[in-house]
Amino acid sequence: MDVAPVAVYRRTVAAALARVWENVLDWEHLPWLHRTTFRYVTLLEERPDWYRVESALLGPRARPFVIEVALDRANRLYHNRTVDGPGTGTNIVTRLDPIGPHETGIHVEFLVPGVPSERAAAVGAGYTRLYARLWDEDEQMMRRRQEVVEAGARRTAPAAVALGTVDGVRARLPLLVDAGGRRVRVVDVDGALVAHAAECPHRGGPLDDAPVEDGCVACPWHGYRFDVRTGLSADGRALRLEPAPRVVTSADGPCHLTWR
Repeated sequence: MDVAPVAVYRRTVAAALARVWENVLDWEHLPWLHRTTFRYVTLLEERPDWYRVESALLGPRARPFVIEVALDRANRLYHNRTVDGPGTGTNIVTRLDPIGPHETGIHVEFLVPGVPSERAAAVGAGYTRLYARLWDEDEQMMRRRQEVVEAGARRTAPAAVALGTVDGVRARLPLLVDAGGRRVRVVDVDGALVAHAAECPHRGGPLDDAPVEDGCVACPWHGYRFDVRTGLSADGRALRLEPAPRVVTSADGPCHLTWR
């Protein structure tokens, strides 16, 4: 049965088409990057360019729903179908238009069955507000991801970096440092100055502002946790932070970073 869209949402995002496809397939980020919208996400099934997950919105009366996301790369579009739970039968169709190397046009149609004509405008407005917020958050992630990809090609051999006096460093903690194209952050862990890579090894998520709790940081994009003292995964994943420099201090006060 054909269903007319209750709303159409259009925008241009500052991200390459490759980053958008990457984002569409990234089901893990829903409750982390979109923490004000989704309560959780559980993968049910996954195939190339297709997946099915269970999730739920925030709110005391929100009930779980199941969605399927299917990509049609040839026609530059994808379907987000609700197949169980609230909204069953809804199909959100998103068309993508590559405008330039770092710009993609987005055209979204919200096909929602069973909506009375007098309610269509209100339902459509709700979907539009939601998607505007989700795409705002996704765009930030995609732009940062592109920066990480491009920065990787410009990296040079790491060298020692002077940080100043120990007292001066402590006054600026947490301290972000760019060393040869690598983002490194210096933090205090149990009284010791520790440096760790400021990019998650999963997708390059920013650890710049991640709180250090029990010596660990969590990526704000997907929740992956790492021990900043060792760089090892703190949740059993086969990932680790990029090797970080040591913070070397001296008796007369100055300190520096070294990879040796």
